[in-house]
Amino acid sequence: MFTPVLSAGWSDADSFTLDGYTRRGGYTALSKALAMEPDALIALVKESGLRGRGGAGFPTGMKWGFIPQGDGKPHYLVVNADESEPGTCKDMPLLMANPHSLVEGVAISSYAIRASHAFIYIRGEVTHIIRRLQQAVLDAYAAGHLGKDIGGSGYDLDVVVHAGAGAYICGEETALLDSLEGYRGQPRLRPPFPATHGLYGSPTVINNVESIASVPSIVLGGADWFSAMGTEKSKGYTLYSLSGHVKNPGQFEAPLGITLRQLLDLSGGMREGHTLKFWTPGGSSTPILTEEHLDVPLDYEGVGAAGSMLGTKALQCFDDTTCIVRAVLRWTEFYAHESCGKCTPCREGTYWMVQILQRLEDGTGSEEDLATLLDTCDNIFGRSFCALGDGATSPIVSGIQFFRDEFIQHVTGKGCPFDPVASTVFAGATA
Repeated sequence: MFTPVLSAGWSDADSFTLDGYTRRGGYTALSKALAMEPDALIALVKESGLRGRGGAGFPTGMKWGFIPQGDGKPHYLVVNADESEPGTCKDMPLLMANPHSLVEGVAISSYAIRASHAFIYIRGEVTHIIRRLQQAVLDAYAAGHLGKDIGGSGYDLDVVVHAGAGAYICGEETALLDSLEGYRGQPRLRPPFPATHGLYGSPTVINNVESIASVPSIVLGGADWFSAMGTEKSKGYTLYSLSGHVKNPGQFEAPLGITLRQLLDLSGGMREGHTLKFWTPGGSSTPILTEEHLDVPLDYEGVGAAGSMLGTKALQCFDDTTCIVRAVLRWTEFYAHESCGKCTPCREGTYWMVQILQRLEDGTGSEEDLATLLDTCDNIFGRSFCALGDGATSPIVSGIQFFRDEFIQHVTGKGCPFDPVASTVFAGATA
């Protein structure tokens, strides 16, 4: 039986307050961490097996270990709270219900990498969450958990909550850094990497909200406790965002390796009278999967072996009323709109793909359009400046792979065979 960690206390009326968090043992991990050596903290997180919860799944402790020591430069921690991936909605509920878990995680992580300044970059549209997070930071300062000489340890830390302007591209870590510095949010050429040349040209660690919020529990519970959950290579617990045509959508905290079948059982299953047609394991930028993948372990290796990526663990479920062409079109329109325009493959390619998909959806396309569509994807994948281009091709390639007959039906039938009123498509949702 799994006992919730990140979502523990979410139902409490005062879960988001300092008093509510302290009552549940909040900030005891910070006191314990400040009594340790920074390198010991890095080693602890490495040993725990914690991997980045923002998409790529890179080992968190290893990323911290890349920061050069004794270089004479300031070090920075940047928290990526720019949750933008369609279908992804785990970081915002976490910040709404328990912002202090992030604040405490920021203090511990900053101490580990020897940073005296930390930034939390958050989406500008989520005003209510920005206010809640800002209040949590102010309360932490007032309680002595941030600021000068934290807990009498001699360690100083300032934390800034920075609201972005709602650009999807700023979820990419180097574009986020440019935006934070006051420039237009566009990805940087790498190398050099942020670990040595990040914010203001200094060593920088960039982690997702959930990654940092998981650190206090590792400090308290220990590496063995954390690594005992999950699978051999994907350790620990995580938040899964279940949405779409399910009876009870929401956030489900579970050890890595649980299956979609198990999560659907917990949520009451698909909506009445309908069956699962396809789903995304990690948001719309990950290749779609079908009903035959219901028992795939939802960890980095299991989903990878199935031909997709775990990504942000945004499980969007679509039933038999959904038109695959329309869903893929809506996603592609999103990526075309959000392309920063810096590189040609993404800037031009996403625009072309929208035109082709729109022709197919309207019934004016041809079978040659499918070949052109796949050829365009092939010329974008691996050739764009950042992962946005790769992500834009994922639903198209996988959609044609699993539902080619439906794409052909849009050609031979001169249009979409689905009733647009009966088919409720959630593909355009970005919350």
